[in-house]
Amino acid sequence: MTDLIIENVSKAYGKTLVLHGVTIDVAAGETVVVCGPSGGGKTVLLRLVSGVVEPDAGDIRIAGRSVVGLGPERRDVGMAFQNFALYPHLTAFENIASPLRARGLAAAAVNRGVQEIAQLLRIDHVLKHMPRELSNGQKQRTSLARSLVRGPGVLLLDDPLRNVDAKLRYEMRLELPRLLRNFGSAVLYVTQDYKEAMALGNRIAVLRGGRIEQLAPPGSIYGQPESVEVARLFGDPTINLYPARPRRGAGGPTVELFGRAWRLPQACEAALERDCLLGLRPEDVRIENEPERDAVPFELDAVTPLNVRGVLYLRGPQGEELLATVPERDIARFGRGHRRVFVDLPAERLHLFDRQSGQRLAGAPT
Repeated sequence: MTDLIIENVSKAYGKTLVLHGVTIDVAAGETVVVCGPSGGGKTVLLRLVSGVVEPDAGDIRIAGRSVVGLGPERRDVGMAFQNFALYPHLTAFENIASPLRARGLAAAAVNRGVQEIAQLLRIDHVLKHMPRELSNGQKQRTSLARSLVRGPGVLLLDDPLRNVDAKLRYEMRLELPRLLRNFGSAVLYVTQDYKEAMALGNRIAVLRGGRIEQLAPPGSIYGQPESVEVARLFGDPTINLYPARPRRGAGGPTVELFGRAWRLPQACEAALERDCLLGLRPEDVRIENEPERDAVPFELDAVTPLNVRGVLYLRGPQGEELLATVPERDIARFGRGHRRVFVDLPAERLHLFDRQSGQRLAGAPT
């Protein structure tokens, strides 16, 4: 069983620090998804693990052994790229077979290994085709097959679904977890797509500005984001954020928003009298057509169907913007035109962040 440990790794190019003190552990059979905005250092991290480049500081261990200074061929690492990186002059079969031939395996063993992985990925019918004859989906599966065929201890996947169509991307989000479990590799998967990260990762490492901002299971990343930026990265539509200053009320912490005071959980005591950002995810907004106790009247400006949910664009008493979502079955009861609705904010689903640092202060449980 092989695990991967990246410990306090840093890398700079000239005066530009790309990675700073990055620490991630990946157990055998686990998939850790590295997610974050473009330019955050995700691909550089994969290159360091693969041995294409070396870190300036820190250590990388595979199966308990430091691999710093070892070439890629000595690291027991497989890698698949977003641009497929297939050899254009070789058939799909030969592309997949190349790692096995490089290890000097006999022809029968090579053929058996290629056939097995090709059947698993459902590309055995295109093994004689050249890359130019393959669809993007077939190219993606061929690239993945090549990285998996020798059963590497560590598998690095650099945004492998980025260049495939939406249908195949959805299918592979369902298939990949099962497939990767079969091999038992320690998987480091890079993507900018938060939905992909949530679907594929046992844990998610949020990489921003060369640093790991949060490393946790998907539910914790979404439900208890460590910072405003993490909260913004995960969710579509993005989280609603408002300047706020929690105060002590008769029944506990309160915050003024939309012209009225809202009660906060007792856990928000630490945020009293601090300049904060109050966060509320669109799916947590409660909306009714008729006034209810303590609900605030809002103007409903637009309703947009979005896959299995509808997005509601609302304006508050002072013109404040609020995005909310409702299940698809509820869209019809709000219509499509301008009208008045009534909004309630569940105290248990509110998030509080420090306005200056952006760090989490308190908020919704997982």
